[in-house]
Amino acid sequence: MFIQTEATPNPATLKFLPGRVVLPEGTFEARDAEGAERSPLATALFAVPGVTGVYFGHDFISVTKADGVNEWPQVKPAVLGAIMDHFQSGRPVLAEGTALAEDDTEEFYDEADHDTVATIKDLLETRVRPAVAGDGGDITFRGYRDGIVYLEMKGACSGCPSSTATLRQGVQNLFRHFLPSVREVQAI
Repeated sequence: MFIQTEATPNPATLKFLPGRVVLPEGTFEARDAEGAERSPLATALFAVPGVTGVYFGHDFISVTKADGVNEWPQVKPAVLGAIMDHFQSGRPVLAEGTALAEDDTEEFYDEADHDTVATIKDLLETRVRPAVAGDGGDITFRGYRDGIVYLEMKGACSGCPSSTATLRQGVQNLFRHFLPSVREVQAI
């Protein structure tokens, strides 16, 4: 088994590509060992000293390490070993009977803005999310109010130093181009 590794814009996160499907649909994120309990793979990754977060996409795994604890040359071999051991064991990525949790965070927007929100969601799905997934992360719509779009960054994008620039210069400009009523984009 050959696992490719890619740097992400977040220096604390590496993207691992095991050359196979990780999750056939949806995503999974664990920000601590307790959150990882629904996934044997996430549990194994959190056993690696210094790992503070994992994110699974369709065909990639993003792993975040703590700053200053260990550097990637020390952490990366153990992460690669945990991923390889997991896939060679044939165990599922998620524990038996575990479904991906539905995001229970309610979206907020005025019903009068329904068409604007539909366009925002379409732009996110078709233009933004594929690019963000390429960097080992995800971005989801949370709300729209008074010309401000509220988005949540996940995976490698969560806590990334360049995520503010991505939101301001990339996503905000894209939305403004198609939707003049959008004044600003904020991460929540």
